[in-house]
Amino acid sequence: MAHQADHEGVRRSYDAVAEEYASHLSGELAYKPLDRALLSCLIEQTEQGSAVADLGCGPGHVAAWIATHGVKAVGIDLSQEMVAVGRRQYPEVEFRQGDLLALPARTEEFGSMVALYSIIHLETSELPFAFQEMHRVLRASGRLLLAFHAGDGELHRDEWWGHQVDVTFRFLDPDDVIESMKEAGFVLEARLERSNYPEEVETKRAYLLMRRQP
Repeated sequence: MAHQADHEGVRRSYDAVAEEYASHLSGELAYKPLDRALLSCLIEQTEQGSAVADLGCGPGHVAAWIATHGVKAVGIDLSQEMVAVGRRQYPEVEFRQGDLLALPARTEEFGSMVALYSIIHLETSELPFAFQEMHRVLRASGRLLLAFHAGDGELHRDEWWGHQVDVTFRFLDPDDVIESMKEAGFVLEARLERSNYPEEVETKRAYLLMRRQP
């Protein structure tokens, strides 16, 4: 799609920090009990025999955690280097390189999906297109767990772990995200917010559990 070229800076940035990202964050679920509980809830409600997609999977640690629960996990990420790290570290997960606006997946391929802090790099105008793509690849009545930094404004980085990068992190209003997702064909099942854990950057975290309408 036409939007993909706009993400080149994000892709190059994550390519640059892929190894450091994996070494710093691959164990993060160990200190995130709420995230583990929400992921478990999603897995329990996933149609038997169907796959769970992790959109913006990074080095694949969340997808690997999902795979330990007896379901097929598919990790999708914009960064070729992140996908390479994931394939090396987690051979039990299927990895694909792709953009949130043009997901490399068949229509209604997945029983459930997670997108943890991956939509924060999209322009506000791109969010409806991303949600339409999520709707396309999710099965009817399948669920999507979405997490992002709640608030407004944005943070730009041009250096990250000693690498030169060009990446913007955007804070999103949960009400706006919910409305956009409803327009794309989703129904809100649960919403919650939490403060950051001590190990995390100091932001408010929002979680939405959405169900795809038939």
